[in-house]
Amino acid sequence: MTHPRTSPAARTDGHQDAQARGNTAARGAQAPEAAAARDAQAPEYANSSATTDTHSTSTTHTTQPTRDTPLASSPADLRRHLTTHLDPAARAWLEHALDEAAAHPGIHGPISAWELRLAEAGRRCGAAYADAARVLILDAARAGTDALTRVYFQGTADERRAVLHALPHLVSGPGALPLVEDALRTNDTRLLTAAVGPYAARHLAPHDWRHAVLKCLFTGVSVDHVANLARRAHGDGELARMLGDYAAERTAAGRTVPEDLHRVLDLTESVTPAPGTDHPHGKES
Repeated sequence: MTHPRTSPAARTDGHQDAQARGNTAARGAQAPEAAAARDAQAPEYANSSATTDTHSTSTTHTTQPTRDTPLASSPADLRRHLTTHLDPAARAWLEHALDEAAAHPGIHGPISAWELRLAEAGRRCGAAYADAARVLILDAARAGTDALTRVYFQGTADERRAVLHALPHLVSGPGALPLVEDALRTNDTRLLTAAVGPYAARHLAPHDWRHAVLKCLFTGVSVDHVANLARRAHGDGELARMLGDYAAERTAAGRTVPEDLHRVLDLTESVTPAPGTDHPHGKES
């Protein structure tokens, strides 16, 4: 059966420069509300692999990849990928940043040197490779939950996204779930894409994971980005019920039902959609 297609909406936040990053950190830990207010003032630009950093004034250039940087890969694979694609100047900067982070890991005072390198990555490596470079810097700095939390809430949307991508490599337990939950409350599609990665697949409770899938459908984030979707959706009758309710609401309003909804619904069809749920109050909403 052919289902109607929809065009996912795309939204990204602008970059803050390294000086602004340092000044923010020097004032101490910033509340999530304040960070969100700052990001709301940043200019929006189209979500594309060819998007350039708002503050890219460096003469460093990189070869555009034929496909997205494989952020779900191991740090070793990411490093090999960047070594292959970055030009000599960008590669030299990254090697220095990684050595610096490895030599002075963890949190040091109001801001660590490696935190400043996170802010520089867009200018130095180019927008196509900045996320991967930041993940490598976080890994080299052996950033634990406390350090990742500080970077997430003090950083720009780009730095928050890197933290979310780094979680599967740096945090073994559910201690960083508050960062994922915060990202899932936003409407920034790039943050949402990072939030539904392997760490969320591993640790989000069923109730929260189902709502994460629905959030992707609401915002136009492709469910291709939801890690382990087939495994977690398999036989999930409550997810099937929620998807059915959402489809009915859109149909009643004369709106198109996203094709991704049918794709996820197909994964749940080993059971009959029913109101039963692990939620303590019955039906989820």
